[in-house]
Amino acid sequence: MPVIDSHHHFWRYSDEEYGWIPPDWSALRRDFLPEDLQAEIAAAGVDGVVSVQARQSLIETEWLLEHAARHDFIRGVVGWLPLVDADIEAHLDRFAAHAKLRGLRHVLQGEPDDAYMLRPDFERGVRALTRRRLAYDVLILERHLPNAIVFADRHADATLIVDHVAKPRIAAGELEPWSKNIRELARRPHVACKLSGMVTEADVRTWTPESLRPYFEVVLEAFGPGRILFGTDWPVCLAACGYARWKETVETWITPLSPAERAAILGDNAVRLYRLP
Repeated sequence: MPVIDSHHHFWRYSDEEYGWIPPDWSALRRDFLPEDLQAEIAAAGVDGVVSVQARQSLIETEWLLEHAARHDFIRGVVGWLPLVDADIEAHLDRFAAHAKLRGLRHVLQGEPDDAYMLRPDFERGVRALTRRRLAYDVLILERHLPNAIVFADRHADATLIVDHVAKPRIAAGELEPWSKNIRELARRPHVACKLSGMVTEADVRTWTPESLRPYFEVVLEAFGPGRILFGTDWPVCLAACGYARWKETVETWITPLSPAERAAILGDNAVRLYRLP
């Protein structure tokens, strides 16, 4: 049973490029590189990872693919390409030649237009990546879920993977309307969901596994073990907990499941949905 961390980042820190990091998250204000992660996964019993873009640039995607080429434990890359660009086909032809490019992501949560994902040029780009059998990571906040449902209906042949359980308002203790909308989105069988990023949507100082459990239970009921992926969101998770603690939290939650179901969440789903080597 491979254990795959389906969501983490690398970066060389600078205030300019990582200004989204709050001032009180000082643990994140340094470089995080493959040798740092390799030590973490060795200690936590993780076999491989999927590296996800943290900057929206071609340079970022090239950089991640270079790391993946040098490190076997990086099983795949979710990069960024300009999906709204008229030349997206050429970009895809260039980057899809890299064996470890397994998906793409755009920071939809940061767009001023909540319906950005429904722009005709953006959807044209998503159709192009789908034709190349790349997955698309959906990075949104809970308020974007109604548009994400429309988006999923328009792209029924795509592999769509929701990051960070669509960022419910955990710190405020609110389940609705997130619960209603994530359940509706999960009715689309081509949509999966990552168990990641939850600790930093909670109060990073006071969260407990029990305070997050209601959100996990909604996701488990909605998607089932066959469409949930374990991910740490390292190093962002370090604002609230260590790498191993998040893995232990997820393992505790899934203890009642069958061995096959646990294996699916901890790695098999990532291998299948991203088509990892």
